Amino acid sequence: MLTLILSRLLQLPVILAVIFFITLMLVWVIPGSPLETEDARQVDPAVMEAMEAQYGLNEPTYVFAGNYLKDIVTSFDFGPSLQYPGQTVRGILAQTLPVSMALGVGALAFALLLGTTAGVLGALKPGSALEATSLTVALIGISLPNFVTGNILLAVFAGLTRRYLPDLELLHLPLGGWGGPAALILPAIALGLAPAAYIARLIRLGLADVMSSDFVRTARAKGLTHYQALFGHALKVAFLPVLSYLGPASASVLTGSFVVEQVFNIPGLGNYFVNAVLNKDQFLLLAIVLIYSTLLIVFNLIVDVAYAWLDPRIELA
Repeated sequence: MLTLILSRLLQLPVILAVIFFITLMLVWVIPGSPLETEDARQVDPAVMEAMEAQYGLNEPTYVFAGNYLKDIVTSFDFGPSLQYPGQTVRGILAQTLPVSMALGVGALAFALLLGTTAGVLGALKPGSALEATSLTVALIGISLPNFVTGNILLAVFAGLTRRYLPDLELLHLPLGGWGGPAALILPAIALGLAPAAYIARLIRLGLADVMSSDFVRTARAKGLTHYQALFGHALKVAFLPVLSYLGPASASVLTGSFVVEQVFNIPGLGNYFVNAVLNKDQFLLLAIVLIYSTLLIVFNLIVDVAYAWLDPRIELA
C-alpha cells in the first residue's frame, strides 16, 4: 500500500508537467492576444510590444514554459492575471478556490448521503413501490442539468415558501451570494443532485448483484438476517462501483460548477475559469488546469486506496 502511494506521488509531477505542456500548446495556438481589447487596433504597436515583453509573451514557447515552471516550483508564483489588472493568479486562487471547495464538499456530502440512502432503500424491497420510487428519483436527477435544478430551487424557495409559508423561517434560505452555512444549502443541492442520482443507481444495481452472490447466500445460511447480510457484507462490495465514479466526480464537484456559481451568484473559481478561456488569460488558465488535474490525480489515488480497504482481495499495482 505504501509503495503504491509513493509511486503515485512520484508520478504526480511528471503527469502535471505533461498536462502543462499540452495545455500551453493549446493556449498558444488560440488566435488573438490576451492583451487585446475591443479597440486593440488603436493601441500603439510599441506599447503592445512593451506589454508582451513585460509578461514574457514575446519569448519562444519553450523559454516561456521553462521560466513559468521555475516560478511555480520555486515560489508557487503563477504570474499576473492578464485580464484582471493589479491581481495575481495566486491571489485569485486564494480567494476563489476555498469558496468552490466549500461548495463542492457540501455537494459531495449531500450526494453521498442522498444517493446511498436512496440506493439502499430501493434494495431493501426489490420490486416494491419503494424501489420504483428510488429509480425514478435517480432518473430525474440524472436527466436534469444542474442549472435547471438551481433555477427550480430558486423558484421554490424564492416564491412558494415565502408566499405560502411566511411563518416557517426554516425554509427561507438565502437565494444567492456567499455568507454563512445556510448559503451553501441550495447550491449544494443543485450541484449534488446529479451525482446523488448516479450513486443511488450504482448502489441499487450493485446490491441486486451482490445479494444473489454465493458469499451472501452462505452468510444467510449461517443465520444472518437479510438486513445483516446487506449492511454487514453486501454494501461494502456494492460500493466499489461508486468509488470508481467518485474519483473524477469528486474533483469536478470540489472545484465547483461555473453554472451553479453563476445561478446563485457565488464568487468561486468557475467564473474565472470561463473568463480565462474566453479572454485567453494564459497564466490564470494554466493555473486552473493544473489545480483541476492535481485534484483529479489525488482523488483517483484515494479511490485506489479505498478499493483495497473495502475489498482486500483487490491487489494494487
